[in-house]
Amino acid sequence: MNNFMQWMQTKLIPPMAKIGNNKYLVAIRDGLVITLPAVIGGSVFLIIGNIPITAWTNFIKPYSWMLGEAVNASFGIISLLATIGIAYQLGKALKIDSISCVGLSVMAFILTSFNEKHVLDYNNLGSSGIFTAILTAFIASFIFDFFIKKNIVIKLPNGVPTAVSNSFVALLPGMVVLFLFWLVRVVLNIDINQVVQAIFHPVVFALNTLPGILVYTLIVSLLWVCGIHGDMTLEGIADPIFLQYLAANATAYAHHQALPYVTASGFSSLLVNVGGTGATLTLCALMLFSKSKTYRDLGRLAFPSSLFEINEPIIFGFPIVMNPMIMIPFIVIPLVLATLSYILITIGWMSAPVVMVPWTMPPIIGPMMACGWDWRAGVWSAVECIIAAAMYYPFFKACEKQMLAKEQTNEAK
Repeated sequence: MNNFMQWMQTKLIPPMAKIGNNKYLVAIRDGLVITLPAVIGGSVFLIIGNIPITAWTNFIKPYSWMLGEAVNASFGIISLLATIGIAYQLGKALKIDSISCVGLSVMAFILTSFNEKHVLDYNNLGSSGIFTAILTAFIASFIFDFFIKKNIVIKLPNGVPTAVSNSFVALLPGMVVLFLFWLVRVVLNIDINQVVQAIFHPVVFALNTLPGILVYTLIVSLLWVCGIHGDMTLEGIADPIFLQYLAANATAYAHHQALPYVTASGFSSLLVNVGGTGATLTLCALMLFSKSKTYRDLGRLAFPSSLFEINEPIIFGFPIVMNPMIMIPFIVIPLVLATLSYILITIGWMSAPVVMVPWTMPPIIGPMMACGWDWRAGVWSAVECIIAAAMYYPFFKACEKQMLAKEQTNEAK
């Protein structure tokens, strides 16, 4: 165990921590936040239009097209929103005018979205254009940054309003961005969106497989036991993929088609991490009935936040970090739950996530809502809590025994 901990500290953690702090991945992670109001708002309309009650379905059917417009106007533009958010965050990271970065990036993204008939393909503004959004935001922002750093800009005299002055500063890099993407898309007739999709297809495919999601889950857990926020560290890499899955599932769900992706956004946060990463809500529940006063007090303190998926009090207070005893179930339980959830969805016993639900939603209700009011997801969430509690129990009792001995020693002093 000591060798394993040493390996994680020397081999795994340094590169993963570096990835988590990389300003470009942070820009992607923070930039995608701008899509959440649209995705969550669209999800509300999707849920309202598909409540599985016959009387409600019959009532809402004449108005379903109205609800569909809201879904199209939200899920249908997440790539465009991602371009705006990522470009803005890149501008902040590069310490250049963020609004100009947004303008140039959106221009480039729109140009890549024309089809072979030179007509704007609105499908590219939705989930299929996520990676193109990232690419165009980076290229346009880097070009703008290069011109700024090399001072190849048009400067207006002092006294000119800042907004006007900034627009002229962005003029030359803007012309280069426009020419570059026009050359590639129109003159050379290269469909950038298709090329980008082909490049990222292996990664996109991998995270929708059982081995892929298990590797992702394992890395998240390993980072947490070393004191690093595993979910946040991998967000910049994984979130664009999971968000693309969710948008595709939502579109299929709205049209009553088969859902294409199992591990859409919400799979890990709601169906695997019940009560926080590592399913620690169940550990917190065991602590409430502990013979140890230390654990009982911590359980009472941490239970309300754990109920809403916030489990830092448990991870750092139990602690789980660098604790060889409890880290075993903390790592194994998510792998078991991910495997079982994946199998249940694959064989059709439960729906995959179709709507965006805040990750702070409690177990049972959160998974049920995320899976389009599928009651089986709620039942499975309750079963997951029982499985996790049973797996934690022997390890917790061993820790409890040690804690009781420590408490008795302290009382004797």
